[in-house]
Amino acid sequence: MGGSSSAISKDLLSEYQELTFLTKQEILHAYQKFGDLLPEGQKNDVLKTRATKEKILSLPELKANPFRNRICHVFSTSDDHDGSMSFEDFLDMLSAFSDSATAEIKSHYAFRIFDFDNDGTLNKEDLWELVNCLTGEAEDTKLSDAEMDQLIKNILEESDIDKDGTVNLSEFQHVISRSPDFVSSFKIVL
Repeated sequence: MGGSSSAISKDLLSEYQELTFLTKQEILHAYQKFGDLLPEGQKNDVLKTRATKEKILSLPELKANPFRNRICHVFSTSDDHDGSMSFEDFLDMLSAFSDSATAEIKSHYAFRIFDFDNDGTLNKEDLWELVNCLTGEAEDTKLSDAEMDQLIKNILEESDIDKDGTVNLSEFQHVISRSPDFVSSFKIVL
């Protein structure tokens, strides 16, 4: 692939720095990592080629993440909704998960990742899916239906300020604002 810096113009690198929470070095490292995800014949077209969802999910930083499929869905701009990513999608993902991203940005993307049905709210079904992702589907970790119902009831009692049976973005951000460790735990570092 050659030197990473030669493939990104200084102007484009500056633009990426302005539009993300990433440093020049982080962008260049991301460029190299993204190029490694592309098929051999397309490694020189990093800025024009999409990496498949399968390749993105092969990154060690995402392999163990229970929300990996949702992460690809949220950050992909693919017209086919196939979860593939452009280099700019990849940078957006890394930027949102970077240590430098604001709590508002992190909570916005976390909300979108947890909104499994993409309706702009976290309803009981989204919360059920969220808890299952966190606890796993194995018999020894899976909650019983009664435990799940109680947990979701507790989440809604704590988070659903307007008592409409769902958690909207502002309610979610309010809850997150009271959890200082959320921001530090919401990250992906390549």
